[in-house]
This record gives sequence, structure tokens and C-alpha cells, in this order.
Amino acid sequence: MPPAITPAAAPTRATVIALPAAARPSLAARLKPKMTALLATVVPPLVTLLVILLVWEILCSGRGATLPPPSQVWKEAGELILDPFFVNGSQDIGLGWRVLTSLQRVAIGFGLAAAAGIVIGAIIGQSTWAMRGLDPIFQVLRTVPPLAWLPISLAAFRDANPSAIFVIFITAIWPVLINTAVGIRNIPQDYRNVAAVLRLNHLEFFWKIMLPSAAPYIFTGLRIGVGLAWLAIVAAEMLTGGVGIGFFIWDAWNSSRLPDIIVALVYIGLVGFVLDRLIAGLATIVTRGTAAN
Repeated sequence: MPPAITPAAAPTRATVIALPAAARPSLAARLKPKMTALLATVVPPLVTLLVILLVWEILCSGRGATLPPPSQVWKEAGELILDPFFVNGSQDIGLGWRVLTSLQRVAIGFGLAAAAGIVIGAIIGQSTWAMRGLDPIFQVLRTVPPLAWLPISLAAFRDANPSAIFVIFITAIWPVLINTAVGIRNIPQDYRNVAAVLRLNHLEFFWKIMLPSAAPYIFTGLRIGVGLAWLAIVAAEMLTGGVGIGFFIWDAWNSSRLPDIIVALVYIGLVGFVLDRLIAGLATIVTRGTAAN
């Protein structure tokens, strides 16, 4: 008698174990690192500023002090701080409008200097003969003080505005040019070999190899150049006149308005800081963080 065939055992159903959902961090926990970083960035400068203002107030509040303390600056020039965009006449305008006028000149002069400096610097960095012929001349010209060019520019252009722009240009071009040339000379040979294998023409080599490789050097030159351009326009406006921030300082000095001069200096420093941060931020985006801030 054949053995009885037992039916196959029914398959057992797998047990599904529900894992607990990962706890999402609270809003406070997510914001805490950001707030800590913000406080670490903001608090030290604020504390330093308060200490400087306190020391300034103490030193300049005495009977023999020749400079106004912060309290007097706020009392006599507070309007320039609270309302920088008033207009009461052709020359009686707020510091905000004066800064914008100066920035317009800086934008033109520095833009021309950046374009010319990058192109000429690339030529010098790429060509040994161009470096030997032009580098000594540029090294001599860059040591000439910016304001020494002002009489030449006034004689050439016979107008204050283009003369000031030329002073900005001739001041800002040298760090851009020199840093670009150094960056081009430091391009790795492997990159040049790749360009030769791909048979890139001169324009393609410039855009795809030279500029990306030299970008950290170029932006370092741009940061130095924009700072020098802002310094040059303030000095040039003191001599050429107009409605810029430089002429305002010179006019305030002639009128013995020291609090106004101090407020203008604060504006100049803040604008210079913002310009530097803008170039540094652009460098971080273009070089993907390889350019140091």
C-alpha cells in the first residue's frame, strides 16, 4: 500500500514589523546652530564697537579735547545718519546720494580696469615676450601715487568727472593685471596638455582653461582693486569737487564741521566693506569656494 501523501503545509505569512518613524527635530533644534553661528559672527564686532565708542567718549569729553565725542557727533550730525537721502538743493543733499554718485564713478572706472586688467594680464601670463616687454613698464607705472595722475587726466579730459574715472582706472588696474598674470603662469601643465589634445583654439583655451584656473588669483586682484578704487575716488573728489562723498568731506572741513566728517568716514568704511564682501561672495560662487574669503 503506497504511503499516504500529506498535503503541503500552508506557507506562513511574514509578520510586518512597523518601525517607529524617525523623530523630526523641532524648529528650535534646527535654528539653534544657525543662531549660534550668527551670534558668534555678530556679537564680537558689536562688543568691540561698544568698547571703542566708550573709550572715545571718555577721551574726547575732557576740557582740552579737540575731537568731538560720539554723543556730540550724534547730536550735531544725527540727521545725516537718520535721513541720508534728503534733497534741499543742488549741493545740499544727503550722504546717501553722495555715496551713490561716487559709486557710479567707481563702477565705471573699476569695470574698465577689471576688463583691461584681465585681458592684459592674460596676455602677459601667457606670453614670455609680452611679460619681458611690458612687466618692467607696468612695475614702474603702478608705483605712481593715484593723485599724481589727476593733473594729467584733467589736462587730457578737461572735465572733472572723466578725470576722476581715469584716476580710478589707473589705480585699480594694477592688482587685477598682476594677479591675473600670476594666475595664468601657474596653470598646471596637465591642463595645457588637455587643451592641446582637444585642439582648443585660443578663445576656447581662454574661456575654458585659463579663466577657470586663474579665477582665485583674478578675484584676489579684484578685491584689492575695488578697495583701491574706493580710496582713489574719495581722494580725487576732494580736489575735483562735485557732489561726491570726497567733496563733502573737504567742504565740511572748510566749514569746521567735524561731526559731519566723522559720519562721512563711517559711510565710506561701510561702503568699502560691502564692496569687498560683494566681490568675495562672487568669487565664492564662481570658484566654488576655492578663493579664500
